[in-house]
Order: sequence, then C-alpha cells, then structure tokens
Amino acid sequence: VQLQASGGGLVQAGGSLRLSCAASRFTLDYYAIGWFRQAPGKEREGVSYISSSGGSTYYADSVKGRFTISRDNAKNTVYLQMNSLKPEDTAVYNCAAVPTLDSGSYYSTADDYDYWGQGTQVTVSS
Repeated sequence: VQLQASGGGLVQAGGSLRLSCAASRFTLDYYAIGWFRQAPGKEREGVSYISSSGGSTYYADSVKGRFTISRDNAKNTVYLQMNSLKPEDTAVYNCAAVPTLDSGSYYSTADDYDYWGQGTQVTVSS
C-alpha cells in the first residue's frame, strides 16, 4: 500500500496549486482520504477530508472557500485544489487513507488513518 503526494511547489500569494494523492498497489475506491499539513514549529493540522464515495467532504475553517477536495476513482487519485493561497498556507502537505465500508463518512483525526504519503512542500511567498 503506497500513497504518493505530489504537486507542491513555490507560488506567490494569491496563486494556485493542485495537489495529487495517488495510490499504487491498491484501489482507493473503498478508502476515505484526508489531507493534512504541518508547518515548521506547528502541530499537524487537518485540512480537508473526503469520503470514499466523494459525497461527503470537510474543510478546515482556515481553507474553506479556497480549497476544494475531489477524487477520481478511475484514476485512483484524490486532489486538493488550492486557490487564493496565503503565506500562512506554507507547510508540508500530506495525504492519508483509511479503508472503510461506510462510503458516506470521512474521518477527521490523524489517528483514524492507516496509510500516509511522504508529503509535498507548499511554499507561498508574500
């Protein structure tokens, strides 16, 4: 079971990035996915979560209205579209997966997740 988080980079404030979380060796169809981030000196923060069906999503208040989580099960990939980026969005972003039989639920704590990617750095300059 492997997850690959990618798409990070350096962007100016107000810009956009799209992160991808791709799975290999297993299908994401029955996994809920979460995106988390951790900035230097700060605790890990849950950014957005999505149910295995894609029908339920959650956004942290800090990103609501700017970030959009989506999934393409045919491509075995979950995306995090990040618009109107701010310097305070700078962090290492990582995706995580948990198998679930409940297609309508997402999971909101890091301890709920079984598999993690390696993270991708997002840096937003002012």
